[in-house]
Amino acid sequence: MKDRYKNLFRIPVIAALSLYMGQEPAEAANPGLRIGKLAATASKRAEYTVTGKVTSAEGEALPGVSIVEKGTTKGTTTDIDGAFSINLTNPGTTLTFSFIGYTTREVVVEGATNLDVVLESDAKGLDEVVVVGYSAKKVRYLSSSVSTISSQKLRDVTSNELPNLLQGKAPGVVVSTNSGDPTSPARVVIRGSGTISASSSPLYVVDGNIDGSYNPVDVENVTVLKDVAATGLYGSRAANGVIIVNTKMGKAGKTEINFNNTFGWSEATTGNFRLMDAQELYDFQSTFNPRDPSVLKNNTNWWNEAFRTAFVNNHNVSLSGGSDKTTFYVSGNYYKEQGTVIENDKTGYNFRTNLRSQLTNKLTAAVLFNAQYTRDNYQNSNTLYDAYTNLPFDPAYENGAPTDGRSYPNWLGRDRENFLHSIQYNFAKAKSLRTSLDVNLDYDLTDKITLSSYNRANFGNGSGATYYDRRTKQGGANGGELYNNNNNNYRLLTSNRIRYSEEFGKHNLTLLGVAEAETSFAEYNTVSGKGLPAGQDVLSVATDILVSPTSYNEQVAFRKFLGQADYNYDNRYFLVGSLVNEFSSLFGKNNSSANFFQLGASWVLSNENFLKNNKVLSFAKLRLSHGTVGNAAIPNFASLGLYTISQSASYAGVPGAQPFQKGNPDLTWEKIRASNLGFDISLFNRIDLTVDLYNKKSEDLLYQKPLTATTGYSYVWVNAGSVRNRGVEFSLTSNNLSGKELTWETNFNMALNRNKILELSGGAATFRPGNRLPLAAGHDMGEFNLPVWAGVNPENGDPQWEKIVTDANGNVTKELTNSYSSVQTAQSRQFTGKSTNPKFTGGLTNTLGYKGFTFSAFFNFVYGNWVYNESRAYFDNDGLYESYNQMILAKGWSRWEKPGDVATHPKPIVGGNKDSNQSSTRYLEDGSYIRLRNVRVGYNIPVDAIKRIGFARANIFVSADNLWTGTKFTGPDPEASFSFEDTPGNSSIKYPISRKLLFGVNFTL
Repeated sequence: MKDRYKNLFRIPVIAALSLYMGQEPAEAANPGLRIGKLAATASKRAEYTVTGKVTSAEGEALPGVSIVEKGTTKGTTTDIDGAFSINLTNPGTTLTFSFIGYTTREVVVEGATNLDVVLESDAKGLDEVVVVGYSAKKVRYLSSSVSTISSQKLRDVTSNELPNLLQGKAPGVVVSTNSGDPTSPARVVIRGSGTISASSSPLYVVDGNIDGSYNPVDVENVTVLKDVAATGLYGSRAANGVIIVNTKMGKAGKTEINFNNTFGWSEATTGNFRLMDAQELYDFQSTFNPRDPSVLKNNTNWWNEAFRTAFVNNHNVSLSGGSDKTTFYVSGNYYKEQGTVIENDKTGYNFRTNLRSQLTNKLTAAVLFNAQYTRDNYQNSNTLYDAYTNLPFDPAYENGAPTDGRSYPNWLGRDRENFLHSIQYNFAKAKSLRTSLDVNLDYDLTDKITLSSYNRANFGNGSGATYYDRRTKQGGANGGELYNNNNNNYRLLTSNRIRYSEEFGKHNLTLLGVAEAETSFAEYNTVSGKGLPAGQDVLSVATDILVSPTSYNEQVAFRKFLGQADYNYDNRYFLVGSLVNEFSSLFGKNNSSANFFQLGASWVLSNENFLKNNKVLSFAKLRLSHGTVGNAAIPNFASLGLYTISQSASYAGVPGAQPFQKGNPDLTWEKIRASNLGFDISLFNRIDLTVDLYNKKSEDLLYQKPLTATTGYSYVWVNAGSVRNRGVEFSLTSNNLSGKELTWETNFNMALNRNKILELSGGAATFRPGNRLPLAAGHDMGEFNLPVWAGVNPENGDPQWEKIVTDANGNVTKELTNSYSSVQTAQSRQFTGKSTNPKFTGGLTNTLGYKGFTFSAFFNFVYGNWVYNESRAYFDNDGLYESYNQMILAKGWSRWEKPGDVATHPKPIVGGNKDSNQSSTRYLEDGSYIRLRNVRVGYNIPVDAIKRIGFARANIFVSADNLWTGTKFTGPDPEASFSFEDTPGNSSIKYPISRKLLFGVNFTL
């Protein structure tokens, strides 16, 4: 073996590769024979070197251009100066030059030894092919509203969750990061929420199939489909928009090995929120209930005890390459992010293999596999709650060990709990494994007809455990508690398609038919026990297994048939129409299937003779679409009458069945009827503008309606009314500078949305009366309905509210009252005109390049939404909770002290001042903000400096997230959920988001 490799180093590299990859038995026995054969071959086909430079039409050097000898795996890339060098053997060979954002070009060498190649811009992506529905189209020919974000633009924020990377990147896409917990997902809402109890989350489509797992590092690009012409083919699950994720595929050429490494630190942001220290709290409480000065012997900063500087690291290695027939992409990833709250973290491992091969001239196959393993540790000892509420007078440690608030003799805090003691013993953790396997086939039956079969199998397994040790407050009452759960699930999907394309003269027609079936199965088991010896976190030692273990399984089926016709004339006039019929087992037996339709049209004005070759207007297109889609994002069995087996319904000691959900065989699909008018223009081949106006009406809203106890049921699913979202989206990209050394690009987007409930079923005026966010016809879904705070009585420091009074003649007047109970009426609870939904959202990114340096700054902003700062009811309560710490008054606030004071806060009184902390507009705050989401500085190391050690490219960077936030909100962070899947517009004991400082190095071999 040693001699074999010794001979390898004595021959040319090309001969060595031939020897290693394709030896015959006789050659293996006689290395000299092999060398002679290869040397003879080399003499017949002598290598020669071709060098050159690749530039844009403006003369700018293009680094990273892929250059491949057509029909082979031989290739290279340009360096930072656009220069390249490649060894060839055939003087008549063809080189293929490709680069993102530029038109691919093929050049015949014809024996030349120097080539200077110019690549033409694709008009800022207008010739980029994007996946829309079940097909791929050039952007310039789309009749629908879409936004595409490349992997380069996704890297601006460091996260292992795709929704976090989309924030501020596309108009109309609102992402709310409601928690800094790395195990907590962000919420995505596209073009406003149009549902009550069903999910408002968009549908994810990965590599052409619904659902699927992926790692953001492996994502090539993301396309957001927003109007019905784009989303409609996905039928019942497209009501909330569609996010199409395309993962990276290999490219023909030499094998590249890429390493991407990021590490850094994060810390919690606190915004305008500050808690009092011991002296400040003592001084405040002394104004109404003086404490003994001895409490000042301790000054514990519980916030600092609960939070830490956390570590973040992300490491990825990938291999890609292949021939013109077969390509591959393989990657492995490790990600770990500590939460800024102690004992909280997320760890992930990901492996992906994407293979694509042209098996014959007619048949192409792709096999895509992804495996994702995650391990989460949750904060489980009331750590976050105690960090806010614990008094600074209580000690965190005694004799070097955490104090136990239950046994400490002079503990003053209300809950007598020290999380530092509890976390020594308690835990909450979960782990999951998710795999996804795709087998996709495309067969060209003729040059006009293609048959495709896309198939996916998803498998998942998860388990979790929560343990409360008997030595802690949480576990003490039951002598220790343990809760275990596990689940298994799978989903099978087959999507079979036929496509017919025809060109006749200037006419182009494409017909598409799809038959799709999907089934999913899941089983869940939970069991818990109590009476566990200290430190024994296994159920086998429990003295009492709780009597309510649960075990259930569920199965859901979807079936879909669709047809689409796509026509264009002379690449100027485009028409597309589709029909979808879908079945789902989720709905009542009387409405288990539904039909949807979509129509779209566009006119490329710039292809008309009167605008062709216009030096100012590079491109112009007008778009129009209309159609229907559906929402089926409801729990399994929502239409059925359900019973639960419970000890509370036992007979003779045997658990019995009791009803909890009433059946509704007429439950039907939530339907969305939407229209979109848009235009796209490009000026001077440098400025791109897209504007969309939309109107979206959601009908037959799915609502989980509570029922009175007298019915014997808890709730029933019904179709409950309609809601409308109208809005405008605006996106601008400007290539400000494109010189040889200095470049500058600006991306700006903004969206305005207005929401209104049009009607509620049964003519009801209001759903959920008494709720802060009731549903009422004529109002925004997120509009607050509260007693109106009228400030502080300057004479006595009492709180005041507006009371609505109707006299005997029906005249309505307002009067001030200090009685909270008197404003707890339907009349005095007023619609405020203030909503959880923002008036507009957007993002701004500036990217500059100078020689090898790059700099980018990304802002996102939200304006006009209101947040109920519920945490103030605990920490800004006018003396009610003396055993809780209090927040320092924000800028502009003042507290009443004497008659005549005009103040924002009432007089503090032991036990509280007349219910001043109860729910009202007092705690309703402007949630608008602008945030410097990311700043990144990078440097591409010159190729000459790294090629000696075998590197083709190398980049180093430093990145910072959430450096600054401008807001009036007085809590730790103004971001709040806009989705009804959470509690929208509410900020309570919040896990604040993190500020991150990260360093990274990426290099390619």
